[in-house]
Amino acid sequence: MFTTIKTSLENKARVTELTRKLNLGPENVVARLAFSYSLSTGNKFPLSDIKDAKGKEYSKGVLFGNYSPYYISLVCLHYGIYKTDKDIARYIKIHIDHGLELIYKELQESPNTTGFDFLLDKIETGLTFIQ
Repeated sequence: MFTTIKTSLENKARVTELTRKLNLGPENVVARLAFSYSLSTGNKFPLSDIKDAKGKEYSKGVLFGNYSPYYISLVCLHYGIYKTDKDIARYIKIHIDHGLELIYKELQESPNTTGFDFLLDKIETGLTFIQ
């Protein structure tokens, strides 16, 4: 199992900027959103897509709190792997970096979007998808 995950160097500044822009709480909240948003796209990334690990570092406890089994299970279901797979941390990192890039790009295109607007839009999209 893993103890820490680091974003890419490019995403280190993005985490800080998105945290300030969205105003949804500490940086780990934005990282959780990024992870979930990336998984929601349905993309499955090969491990060769992993970026550098020179950015923001999160311990497992800070990143996922008491809910790490749930986040890990999302990765396991998405990739069809077991919870003890040695690559789980790498998949989580890939999705955090990918999600940060997606959110950053989306907010660049709509600079007046607030954190509440962003969340509401994603919830509405998800609800429409399951109907």
